[in-house]
Amino acid sequence: MGSTSEFNRRDLVKRAAALGIVAVPAMSMLSACAGGGGDDDNKVEKGKKSAKNPLAVNESAGLDVVIFDGGFGDKYAKDAQGEYVKSFPKADGKVKLSSTQKIQSTLQPRFNGGNPPDLVDNSGAEQMDFGTLVAKDQLTDLSALLDAPSVDDPGKKVRDTLRPGVVEMGQFGGKETWILYYAYTVYGVWYSKSNLQKLDAEYPETWDDMLALCAKAKKKGVAGWTYPGKYPYYLPFSLYPFIAKIGGAEVLRKIDNLEPNAWKDPAVKAAFDAYYELYKKGYVLKGSPGLDHLQSQKAWAEGKALFIPNGSWVENESAKQIAKNPHFGLAVGAPSSLSASDKMPYGTIWASGGEPYIVPRKARNAEGGMELLRIMLSKKSSQNFIKQVSSLTSLNGGTEGLTLPPGLASAQVALQKAGQNIVNPRLQDWYVALQKERIGVGALGEMMAGRMTPDEAIKKIQKYADDTRDDSSVKKYKR
Repeated sequence: MGSTSEFNRRDLVKRAAALGIVAVPAMSMLSACAGGGGDDDNKVEKGKKSAKNPLAVNESAGLDVVIFDGGFGDKYAKDAQGEYVKSFPKADGKVKLSSTQKIQSTLQPRFNGGNPPDLVDNSGAEQMDFGTLVAKDQLTDLSALLDAPSVDDPGKKVRDTLRPGVVEMGQFGGKETWILYYAYTVYGVWYSKSNLQKLDAEYPETWDDMLALCAKAKKKGVAGWTYPGKYPYYLPFSLYPFIAKIGGAEVLRKIDNLEPNAWKDPAVKAAFDAYYELYKKGYVLKGSPGLDHLQSQKAWAEGKALFIPNGSWVENESAKQIAKNPHFGLAVGAPSSLSASDKMPYGTIWASGGEPYIVPRKARNAEGGMELLRIMLSKKSSQNFIKQVSSLTSLNGGTEGLTLPPGLASAQVALQKAGQNIVNPRLQDWYVALQKERIGVGALGEMMAGRMTPDEAIKKIQKYADDTRDDSSVKKYKR
């Protein structure tokens, strides 16, 4: 996610197309990746492997990097590029780093032509479908990077310096690791402590308290919630861990695995009913169904709504609005407890890798692409990222000596409180079109706009999941 601005977050797909279940743009990547030309003859010769060059990078070869220009920007990557040139001065002037919000439309012709970049930050609305990329053998296995010594401690492999679950997120049913998630995102219900204090309130740990606080806010002319109605796949950032809290992590596992009737679990119904009640009681900011991510975040940051489902990139992405209130007190809350019968404790939260990096299989300088990632996973580059964009990286630790901004500090506390109760749904990276266009726009967005009941939304989503499971052209994954 980070700026997976995520990771999957800047969807320009039209509502009509989404409701018609046209998988644009993800499905177009099927043909794009299937027909890529070129061959291994285009690859640069490897360099000499050494302690300082464990991946055998060709020291004088060029390097081509494309970064998603979202909530995290690209300065952190450019800074890491500078470190790369310091390590390989013969490559100075040959390292090209460009950024775009249109990853797929920019890179699809290059994948087709067999001349993709050496490293890609595959994020945003035009994120290329990972399931398709893996199924069509378009990615380089990153095991060589993971087994290389870390920059900071040559006695440790890179894989041993990463946060739990990061390596597994990049795997698709085998030992190969196709994706390296660079950012580490905490998802949940984001709010301003000062805005709650104005209502003499703290973050509500039960759903009854949430509804009572929203009612109190409504009397003051403040909405309880807002969300990006144009991109309603933000709703799962708090809704999915809410489902897990109510029914247990097993419910999300069944959903990820596309099991029959997984969406008909009572925990899903309970969670949907709770969110629908926000709409029915008028606790959602008017006009939210027509807002994009920036508009909803702006309204929330200006105090027009108390809560917004989001990821930890929101601190950087809303920095200008938040800065107008020096006492804002940005914080993240875990899903409120629905009842005493919830299967998981309060504090259960969704946290996982975000900002997914890939090295295309036909990259000319795959070793250079992996080396830049190795540099980015150093403590120096990680701390630079944290300071610039107020988000953690996948490096386990790396915050020593840093003064964390309020939102990131709150995210750290949330992680500590959650302990082992951290969930990591895989639907959004295994089945992008299903998650975004069908579940998000086609059902959740309709429900929260009042155009569909929870029962209707569940029935529709279950059919979408069944159709995906039964579609032989879509590769399936299990957890």
